[in-house]
Order: sequence, then C-alpha cells, then structure tokens
Amino acid sequence: MDSSNTIKEFFENQGGIKMELNTISGLAIAGVICSVVLSMGVPIALFIAGKVKLKARISSFFIGAGTYLLFAMLLEQLLHVLVIQFYGLNAQSRPWLYYVYAALAAAVFEETGRLIAMKFWMKKWLDFPNALMYGIGHGGVEAILIGGLSGISNLVSMLMINSGAMQNTLAALPAESANQTVSQLSALWTTPAPLFFVSGIERISAIILHIGLSLLIYRAVKAGKCRTAAFTAVLAYGIHFIVDFFAVAGPALLPIYVIEIGVFVMAAGTLVMALKMGRMEEL
Repeated sequence: MDSSNTIKEFFENQGGIKMELNTISGLAIAGVICSVVLSMGVPIALFIAGKVKLKARISSFFIGAGTYLLFAMLLEQLLHVLVIQFYGLNAQSRPWLYYVYAALAAAVFEETGRLIAMKFWMKKWLDFPNALMYGIGHGGVEAILIGGLSGISNLVSMLMINSGAMQNTLAALPAESANQTVSQLSALWTTPAPLFFVSGIERISAIILHIGLSLLIYRAVKAGKCRTAAFTAVLAYGIHFIVDFFAVAGPALLPIYVIEIGVFVMAAGTLVMALKMGRMEEL
C-alpha cells in the first residue's frame, strides 16, 4: 500500500490485534463539506423564502419537522424494532420482502402523519403557502439530521484520521472496541470519493419530494370527502412507496448514480404535478 496516501499506524492491544487507518482524500472531504452545506443550507434558505416571500407561518415549518420526528423517527422505528429484531426480517435474509416492507412503512407512517397534521393541527390556517412550508419543515429536518449532522460527524472523523488524533484515541481502547470502530470508519476511505457528494444531492431530492407530497396531501384535505380527495391521498402514498422502493432496492441492480438521477426525476415530477393540481386559488 502506497505510503503517500496511507497512515501506517498499527496498534497492539490485548490479543495482539492489528489495525490500520488510511488517510482520507481531499476530494472525499470536499464531498462531505458540500453535502453538509446543501443538507443544512437549503432547508434554511427555503424556510426564509417561505416566510418572507410566501408569508407562511413559522409554525407550519415546525409542525412539519415535528410530524416527521414523531411518525418517522419514533413510531416507524418502533415498528422496525418489532418487525426486524423480533421477526428477523432484514436485507440479508429476505432482501426483496425487506425492501417492500421498508418502503411501505415509510410511505404509510410519513403520509399518515402528513394527513393528520394538515387535517387537524393546521386546520385553521391550511393554505398553499403553509402546505409548502410544512413540506420544507418535513424534508428540511430530515436533511439536517441525515445529511447534515451525520456529515459533520463524518467530517470530524476524517480530520481526526488525517491528523493522527484518531490513532491516539483508538490506542487507548480495548482491542475489540478499537477494531469495531475501525470497521465502522473504514467506509470513509473505501467509499469512492465522488460518492460523498451524492449525499447532499440525495437530500435535495428528498426535500423536493416532501414538498410535492405535502402539496398533494394538502389538495386531498382541501377536497374534503370526495373521490378526488381519496385519489390524491392514495397517489401520495403510492408515489412515496415507489420512490422509496426504488431507492432501497435499486443498489442491488443499478449503479448509485442512476438511482440518484431516477429519484431526482421522480421527486421533481411529483412537485411539478402537485403544483399544477394543488395550487388552486391561493396564489
């Protein structure tokens, strides 16, 4: 292994286990920084635009964010514990069944949360700008948590590895813990550097999708009890399922770049369709 791009630091812990950390390329670090900026900067910019340009309520943003945390990060995760841990369903044992389950769970929990929030929690001020602001909050907090905070964590680890601080930290750990940490960190130097830019693009696609889906649910709620309302709600659930299924199952069949382009096209198409269907008379 070329010493010019590898830190040949070995640690002898209990059991004589050896570990090696590779340096992280500048391109990979730039990719993480770019993804963090996009994941955190775009939601903030959209929030400001929604407030200033559309005069939407700040509360709509936080209801969107809170609904995501409640339905996707809490309730959906509780179901995952039950299904994945207790019933043994995972991507290794029954991959396609797992892909269907994961996409269906995300669609059901997130769209149901969106429907409840708009029908009950935003009932008094639900209009186009606030439905859009809800979508910014929903997609924005997801981007900040998944792309922003995790990206910052990766960036700190990368800088620690390149500076030698990580080696010193690992040397103080028991062999088993140190090897587990190295195994987790290995993705930082085994992942092709250009892929670190993909995370930010993925978050942008997700924000666009959540805004589009929020406008579809908005139309369904505004339509009341009729076939149009039912059709539009089912359409939102269906689109969410299809996009998530493509995203989780795609890597088994297609290059990651093809998947990300496909997700972006579907997200943009959803938003364009929702804008045409749901704008109504507000703007």
